[in-house]
Amino acid sequence: MSTDSPPPTQLKEWFNAQRYQSLACQLQSLAPDFNTKRFLEMTLSGLEQRSLMQRLSQAAIGMQACVPGNFRRQVSILKAMAPQVDHEFVCIVFSDFVAKYGRADRTFSLDALKYFTRFGSSEFAIRFFLVDDLHGTLHVMEQWTSDTDEKVRRLASEGCRPRLPWGQRLQALVRDPTPLAAILEPLKADPALFVRKSVANHLNDIAKDHPDWVIERLQSWDRSVSETAWIAKHAARTLIKQGSSKALALFGFGNKAKIEAALTVTPGKVALGGQITLAVEISSLAKYAQSLIIDYVIHYVKAHGGTSAKVFKWSEVPLPAGGRLRLEKRQTIRDFTTRKHFPGWHRVELQVNGCRVAESGFVLQI
Repeated sequence: MSTDSPPPTQLKEWFNAQRYQSLACQLQSLAPDFNTKRFLEMTLSGLEQRSLMQRLSQAAIGMQACVPGNFRRQVSILKAMAPQVDHEFVCIVFSDFVAKYGRADRTFSLDALKYFTRFGSSEFAIRFFLVDDLHGTLHVMEQWTSDTDEKVRRLASEGCRPRLPWGQRLQALVRDPTPLAAILEPLKADPALFVRKSVANHLNDIAKDHPDWVIERLQSWDRSVSETAWIAKHAARTLIKQGSSKALALFGFGNKAKIEAALTVTPGKVALGGQITLAVEISSLAKYAQSLIIDYVIHYVKAHGGTSAKVFKWSEVPLPAGGRLRLEKRQTIRDFTTRKHFPGWHRVELQVNGCRVAESGFVLQI
C-alpha cells in the first residue's frame, strides 16, 4: 500500500485536523447539504487519543452521520470524492464505510469495494463480507481475478489471505484453504508484480498451517513461466527458512550439502544500536558442483531469559567441485516495534540447504 507523500513522524497523523478539514471541504462541494460543522465536531473531538485505525474509523462514522441520503446515495457521493483524495491509505475510509454500513446490501457493496480499491485497497473491508458469506463472496472475488485493473486482481488475492496483517483473521480459511485455489490459480502467472507479490504472500500465509497443500500446488505449476517461478519461490520462503526438505527440493536445494563451514561473528560484544559482521567460509567436500541456499539464524534473548530463533535469508550460490567461498554480511542490532532486544549471549547459526552447519555468537550489552 503506497502513499503519495512521505509518511509523517506518526502514521496516525495521516488523519489530522487538516485532513479532516480537507475531507469536509470535498464533501461540501459534492453535497451542499453535508453537515460540515457536525462532521468536524465528531472527528476532531478526542482526536489526540485515537490511534491511526480509530481515526480512519471515526472518519467513516462521521460521513455516515453527516453525508445526506440513504446508504446508496452516500456511496455515490463518496465515489465522486475518491479520485480527489491524494492519499491511498486515507482512501481506505471509503471501503471502511461500506464495511460498516453496507453489509445488508451485499451485491451493491461488493461492487462498491471493487470501485474503491482502485484508490485505497479494500483488503480489510471485504473480510467482513467473507465472514458473513464466505463462498458467495469468494465467488465474486473469483470473477475479479480476470479484471483488467491490476488493483482489482490484487484485491481478489489480498482480500482473502487467511492471515492478512492488520486484517481480521479468516479462521474458516485458516482451517481449510481449499476454496482459495479458485482465486490463486488464475493469478499464478499474473503480469503485474503488484499482484504476484500478493499471491506469494497469500501462499506463504497458507504454508504456516498447511505446508503440504502449498507444496503440492507449487509442484503442479509450470515454473518455466518466469512469473509463476517468481511467485513459487517467494511463496515458499518461510518453508525454505524452516528447512523443509520438500520446499528445498522443489528449487534444487534438496541434497544435503557436502561441505565444511566456519562462521564468525565480530565483535564479540556489541551495544544496542551497534553493528555485527558475520563472516562465513565454506569448502566443498564433493567432486561435483553444488547449489547452496545459505541462511543464518539468530537466537534472540527474551525478557524471561529464554531465546527465540529468527531465520534470515543470506544468499543462493553455486559451489564448484572442490571449491571454496567466503561471504560477509553486516547487521545492525536495534529495536523494532515487533522486536525488543534484551542483554545476554545471542547464539548465531549458519544454515545451508536447511541444515545447521556452524555456529558462533555475540553478547548484547544494554
